[in-house]
Amino acid sequence: MSKSFRIIDTGVREGRSNIAFDAALIELRQQDRVPDTIRFMRFPPTALIGRHQDLGREVNLDYCVRDGVGTVRRITGGGAIYLDEGQLGWEIVFHRASLGIAALPDLAREICNAAAVGLSELGIDARFRPRNDIEVDGRKISGTGGFFDGDILIYQGTVLVDMNAQQMVKVLNVPQSKVAKHDLDSAAQRVVTLKELLGDATPDMATIREALINGFSAGLGISAVEGDITAAEEELAQRHFDDEIGTDEFVAEINDPAASKGVLSGSHTGAGGTIDSYVRLEGATLGVIQRVLITGDFFITPPRIIFDLEASLQGARIGDVEKTVRSFFEATDIDMLSVTADDFIASINDALAKRGGT
Repeated sequence: MSKSFRIIDTGVREGRSNIAFDAALIELRQQDRVPDTIRFMRFPPTALIGRHQDLGREVNLDYCVRDGVGTVRRITGGGAIYLDEGQLGWEIVFHRASLGIAALPDLAREICNAAAVGLSELGIDARFRPRNDIEVDGRKISGTGGFFDGDILIYQGTVLVDMNAQQMVKVLNVPQSKVAKHDLDSAAQRVVTLKELLGDATPDMATIREALINGFSAGLGISAVEGDITAAEEELAQRHFDDEIGTDEFVAEINDPAASKGVLSGSHTGAGGTIDSYVRLEGATLGVIQRVLITGDFFITPPRIIFDLEASLQGARIGDVEKTVRSFFEATDIDMLSVTADDFIASINDALAKRGGT
């Protein structure tokens, strides 16, 4: 018998309110107060950054203020994206046991393949590209990502139906390395919309939504039934918005750490994304780590693990970085999407290699 998932659609909501609803949905699913859920959502013009990203590095803040583009920090990892009403967001929130798949990389593959099957119903050749994109002829039509919080997984994606690509380029500070990696002249050419692919035959949002539901149902072996948003979800979402997610302090929690005096900056890019490290040293010979801040577009579960890793490095001698990081990962229950302990070590060591310049 297939597992039943509730379908809800929260429509167009301000970006921080959308993310606050995510937090409420996860918490209530943990308490078994709501069922496994497929949620659809849309955003007004929004710059949406990953949980561990540097706000000022990823987003043109001056432009966002001038043009009324919202700035939002997700509770999931991954990279910065631009969203507006021309894109359809989707997410699945469910118990780990519901699909019988335990590892995040395996779940990412199965969910993305299911979404690609659904999108292909619309007349395009959508395919999953590891680690977390859905593409058509090498161009991204859906970016995805997610994390476990205990036994509950949230996995999210967007479908680029129609988009103001010029606005995206102005809002996001897209690294040239990402553009060059795909042999494209600009960030706008890295993505493709249904409108570009299908022209006047582009389906409406309801049809796209139905195609995704069909893909998830067939690909994941579930049954999906329309349901209602509960009062408890709305109330808890408002509380998360007021207490943290809706605040400017949360959005700017990581913002230009390299600007601080005496901070060493390092970076490493691997299969799991880019990891940036900002290290401050202390001691007579600057041989002890006072603090490490780790940012980037990687996925790690649960996201708060990064704060624990940073704490484990505090007070460590610089010669003990590798041992400390490996011991932390060996002793901690962590789920990662393509990123490894070696990647974090390489990033921190890249910062420490600049020690002579302090």
